[in-house]
This record gives sequence, C-alpha cells and structure tokens, in this order.
Amino acid sequence: QVQLVESGGGLVQAGRPLRLSCAASGSLFSINSMGWYRQAPGKQRELVAAITSGGSTNYADSAKGRFTISRDNAKNTVYLQMNRLKPEDTAVYYCNVGHIDRGTFRYRDYWGQGTQVTVSS
Repeated sequence: QVQLVESGGGLVQAGRPLRLSCAASGSLFSINSMGWYRQAPGKQRELVAAITSGGSTNYADSAKGRFTISRDNAKNTVYLQMNRLKPEDTAVYYCNVGHIDRGTFRYRDYWGQGTQVTVSS
C-alpha cells in the first residue's frame, strides 16, 4: 500500500501564490507519474498538471503559464506551485500517483485525501 499526504492548501486572496505538496510513503516500489487533480463543487474531477518519472509535464489549459508542477524523486514528493490564483481555481485538490506495486508488478493509481484551496476575490 502507498499512502499520500497532501499539504499546503488554504484560503488565499486572488493574485497570490500557493504551493501544494504531496509526499508518498509506504510500500513504495516504482513511482511512475505524479499529478494533481481538482474538483470544484458540482463539477467533475479534472486534471490540473502531471509529471512523469522522466520529468515531462502536462498542464490543463487553465493552469498553463500560472502553475508549475515539479517532483523530488529522492523525497517521493510532488509539488504544485500555483501563481496568480483566481477565484475559479477554488476546489479540492487531489494528489495522484501512478505506482507499480511491489510483488504484483501491477500499475495502480493512488489518491490523496484532498486539500481545500479557496481563492477569495
């Protein structure tokens, strides 16, 4: 089993930055992709940004130019630096890790518990 612990959410004024962190722990074997999703009230969960083990990144159009995803493989941690936040960025942000499980060698998605980000206007 892999556990994900997110931190860094909170209430912030529009235009201000915020940084999210997600640390993976447990029976780690091989972490592939790491990413952030978000879900606003009444909306489906959507991809914000993702990063592969090789460092390739992918961003939602709404995040391009404002958000930066990065990872520290030594710490098994992924970060999301969010700049110039807007009220429409308000959502619960979820960390996602794609992992090859020890023993079964099967790929499995793991999710964090979510952290609330609220951007006031």
